[in-house]
Amino acid sequence: MTVNCYIGLGSNLADPQTQIDWALAALRALPASYLEAVAPRYRSWAIGPGTQPDYINTAVRLRTDLDPLPLLRALQLLENSRGRQRSGVLWSPRPLDLDILLYGQRQIATPELTIPHPRLVQRNFVLAPLHDLDPELRLPDGSPIARLLARIGCEGIVRLAEGSCQ
Repeated sequence: MTVNCYIGLGSNLADPQTQIDWALAALRALPASYLEAVAPRYRSWAIGPGTQPDYINTAVRLRTDLDPLPLLRALQLLENSRGRQRSGVLWSPRPLDLDILLYGQRQIATPELTIPHPRLVQRNFVLAPLHDLDPELRLPDGSPIARLLARIGCEGIVRLAEGSCQ
């Protein structure tokens, strides 16, 4: 069964713009999937330990026949191929971060995967690209992305394409 899902992309190491370009090409080649739309990119302050470079973030809408766990594994293989190292330290710098933000209207809570992404509602660098992709988008609980973004605002992010955070 084909599902619309949303994937968050981020990078703050090893030429982030190139990392995002590479990830978009890899997502276009993902089996049983079709990259339907790409949001504008945002520069955001790094969240995490120590001094880190800013992130480049975006999101995509992907139509896929992959179930959530095989999709997660495919995304992790892409991250690993770009040098992602899972140190166990949250919010450490990384060449590539690919997160399943939404998978249709499903809610999943397993030790390996939580959908919607557990910190989605706290992160304007995730909400702004989602809003760009679909201003009417709602979480499975009915919460409108537009309202969530308006609540937390756009401090710390800059839209790199023409225009500004909504």
